[in-house]
Amino acid sequence: MKEAFVEIKIGIQHSAREVSLESGETSEAIEAAVKNALDQGGVLELVDEKGRKVLVPSDKIAYIEIGEPASRRVGFGAI
Repeated sequence: MKEAFVEIKIGIQHSAREVSLESGETSEAIEAAVKNALDQGGVLELVDEKGRKVLVPSDKIAYIEIGEPASRRVGFGAI
């Protein structure tokens, strides 16, 4: 069974760069975490596929893109 990852891009206010990570969480779980952080005015905490934590103050979030789950491709074969 292939593990599916969701790509997440977070735009930060007053910053030209965005935070980009892949997570093993579902799109629904990520969306719930984002909504909770924005509602509570706290910190958005996400964990990437390598177990690293990403913390973003919710008042600094400009936008968030949540991609569709996709399995990781390995190798150079044609699909």
